[in-house]
Parts: sequence; C-alpha cells; structure tokens
Amino acid sequence: MITLTSDFGTPYPAAMKGVMLQRTDARLVDVGHDFPRQDVRTAAFWLREVLPYFPPAVHLVVVDPGVGTERAALAVRAGDHALVGPDNGVLLPAARELAARAESDDAEVELFEVEYDDADTESTTFHGRDVFAPAAAEIHEAGVAEFHERDDIVPTDEYDDLRFPDPELDGETAVGEILVVDGFGNAVTNLPGELLDGRTEVTANGDSAPVARAYAEVGVGERLVTVGSHGNVELAVNRGRGDEAFGVSVGDEVRIE
Repeated sequence: MITLTSDFGTPYPAAMKGVMLQRTDARLVDVGHDFPRQDVRTAAFWLREVLPYFPPAVHLVVVDPGVGTERAALAVRAGDHALVGPDNGVLLPAARELAARAESDDAEVELFEVEYDDADTESTTFHGRDVFAPAAAEIHEAGVAEFHERDDIVPTDEYDDLRFPDPELDGETAVGEILVVDGFGNAVTNLPGELLDGRTEVTANGDSAPVARAYAEVGVGERLVTVGSHGNVELAVNRGRGDEAFGVSVGDEVRIE
C-alpha cells in the first residue's frame, strides 16, 4: 500500500498516481488532498493522527512550499512504515508516532536523503510527480527494510524538524495554543484531555463554558469544551463553529482555568 497526502486539490494527484502505477502495482490510498495550501504544520498534525491507523505502508506526503529550492527530499523509516516527502518537518511528527506504536520495542526513526538531479526533472514546480512519486514507488518495491540499500538513498542527520509546542500547566490554570481548526470549526489545542477530568465547567480565555463528552450534550448552537478523538482539549459548538464562537484561530493562545 502507498498512501497519498497533499495540498494539491485536483488534478495534480492523478499525475502522481500515474507515475507510480507505471512502477508498481501497489494499492494507492488517498489520505487527502485538501489540506490548507502550504500549511506544513497542519498537515503534520493530521498525519500524526491518521497514519498510525494504517497497516504497514509507504506514505507519500507532498506539502511543499519550498519546491524547486535546495531543500532536500527525505525518506524516513519508522517501524514497518516508510514516509517520503520534502525536508520541511512535515514527516517527522507522524514518523515519531509510528515508531512509538511499532510492535518492535527498538523501532527508531531513521532518516535518509533521496538524491536527485533537478536538471533531470520535467519541472521544478512539481516534485510531487517528478521526485517523490517515483521515490515512493521504488521504495515500495524495494521494501521498507531494504530501500536504504539503493545508491540514491543515503543516511542523513541533517534535516528540518517540526515539534508542536508544549502547554504550560500550573495548578488550576493551563495555557496552550490552537494547533489546528478542523473542517467542522473545532479548535484543537495542545492541552492534554486529562485537564478536563472531573470538571463540569471551565473558563476558556475568560469565558465560561461547560465541559461535555459529546457535542450533543449541549443545545444546538451552544459552546462546549471537550476532548477530541486526538486526546487534546478542543473548543467546539454543537452544530456550529468553535473557532468563531470562541474567537480563536490557529496559533492563538488559549487559557483554560
């Protein structure tokens, strides 16, 4: 299996699939191609949440605002999975999570640079088709355990990392950040869900809101603070948009008391 993730919309992912289907008969599965354009951190967050639910696979990820520059192309091994994409941090949160959940106790995140000559690519603006798709197909065919034996894939310890900020937890007050806002308008924070244990109401940035296990525990259009499927605190509205109701957007500070 090869999964595909990008911010391309349509029709660009079809070209990547065509390139891979010339090289492999792997099953191709779309994670999504409607991620916010050039938003590396949002893509990294959702990949961390989604990819661990797949069986062993090669994961092709192209959210690449640096396409055509000197940024490297990476292949990452994490347990029984491999990830392929640009060296801008987008692969690392998911890779660490995949390694942490691997059946092997000694699974590590191993990084490799995929060497390519930009002069040999058809385009400097579509490395998804010309660099990453061929690499993903060839890594799939070589196998996750053996792909590093290729001459054009070499170990590296130089790479752009991406880590999400840690919250500040101090007694009855917790200060965090809005990491992402999903398509429903739920504002996902970096605050751990355990923060809400045993509580029925909190204040979020000074405004009180009930703590609920499900959106429908409050009336339609009413605000709530809950724990999302990702295990983090989120600000939400039953059948509405939590980001608008709480007046927050990605990167904003959130204070829960």
